[in-house]
Amino acid sequence: MTKTIMLQGTGSDVGKTVLVAGLCRLMANRGVKVAPFKPQNMSNNAAVSDDGGEIGRAQWLQSMAARIPSSVHMNPVLLKPQSETGSQIIVQGRVAGQARGRDYQALKPKLMTAVLESFETVSAGRDLVIVEGAGSPAEINLRAGDIANMGFATRANVPVVLVGDIDRGGVIASLVGTHTILPDEDRRMIAGYIINKFRGDVSLFDDGIKAVLGFTGWSCFGVVPWLKSAGRLPAEDSVVLERLARGGSRALKVAVPVLSRIANFDDLDPLAAEPEVDLVFVRPGERMPADAGLVVIPGSKATIADLADFRAQGWDRDLQAHVRRGGRVIGICGGFQMLGDRVTDPHGIEGHVREIEGLGLLSVETEMAPEKTVRNSTARSAVYDVALEGYEIHLGRTTGPDCARPAVIIDDRADGAVSADGRVCGTYLHGLFTSDAYRAALLKSFGIEGGGESYRQSVDRALDEVASELETVLDPRWLDSLMP
Repeated sequence: MTKTIMLQGTGSDVGKTVLVAGLCRLMANRGVKVAPFKPQNMSNNAAVSDDGGEIGRAQWLQSMAARIPSSVHMNPVLLKPQSETGSQIIVQGRVAGQARGRDYQALKPKLMTAVLESFETVSAGRDLVIVEGAGSPAEINLRAGDIANMGFATRANVPVVLVGDIDRGGVIASLVGTHTILPDEDRRMIAGYIINKFRGDVSLFDDGIKAVLGFTGWSCFGVVPWLKSAGRLPAEDSVVLERLARGGSRALKVAVPVLSRIANFDDLDPLAAEPEVDLVFVRPGERMPADAGLVVIPGSKATIADLADFRAQGWDRDLQAHVRRGGRVIGICGGFQMLGDRVTDPHGIEGHVREIEGLGLLSVETEMAPEKTVRNSTARSAVYDVALEGYEIHLGRTTGPDCARPAVIIDDRADGAVSADGRVCGTYLHGLFTSDAYRAALLKSFGIEGGGESYRQSVDRALDEVASELETVLDPRWLDSLMP
């Protein structure tokens, strides 16, 4: 029999993703055949799974932690927000349509069939499946038809461990409040809880544990300190961008405009890890720093809307001034599309705006098309002649004179474009900076020695470090109960 456990949070961003990844690595290190699962995810940070579909980036990381190939079934429902009220719906790796929030609530019961089917697929041949919830089970206004938290747990009969974030304050009230408002059927599913992101002397929370026990009867499975190694893992939710501080004075400043519908911003993580790179996320209302040597325009889930916002922020003028000063620009996916002369959407895929003028830094044009490209790719940099590995997730086809100078060769075909002076380039390939050789060559072109440490190995070591720390702070009896 496959054992299962589900981590649900008392709120969003309490650290469930890292805890699931750490537990997957901990159990894999013990020789357990473990797999991650998340019924429903909402994120524009997507990955291409090893079986060729879209899943949340977090489940891709968790599969890496479990040391198994990733699969679309690890995240059967992925919502990719395109506007304030609507999202693209990905079911088992493929686009299934679009829906606004209220309309999606009506769709959820139909999606439960796909969720349970995928859960059975992931569980086959595994000793343990560790499930991650979404948001909080305390959102009882969304309980009807729920597939992400208690709706799934009760249908699949999966015991739940609540995760509370003590760093944000009010963790006792969050746990006790969740207990109070949950219906009996849901409350019975909870096996215990974990306190996450604790700073300082853990013994100071002993009375807190007694208080929670008194109010709820729930056992504490451990108090997890602030995991420094988790900072080296890719973040899933763009909410993390609000907390990233500017760096200090380093050799190269890289500016990244935070687009309203920014996607796959973990493309920038390898640059952020470089000791001589100051990665600055430019938020709405801020100017792009005049001393930046490189501007990277990241991916977007809604290129036309984000391009309009880009202009509304005045970033188009900042970017033109940056280029006049001799600065360089790299656009990735949607960012590449924005750099051209024009983006058209004749089928209205992104909305009612059918055409918009681009930033005019590359002599190319993009036409949105219904067919979506989703694939892992082996590639080579045409600029630095080094090997690359990455993935493509995009709508649209880009053509024009500057495509005669491709940025990348993907599977023996040209991709992207480079300006005549070589200072502006764009590509559809995500994962560009993950290549240690590419990163080293890029930094060398700025006169910097870098790219020495393997980024993927750094992430793998961070997973081991998180797993080791969890093994020391979580209840050993609970951990042993998860073993086959």
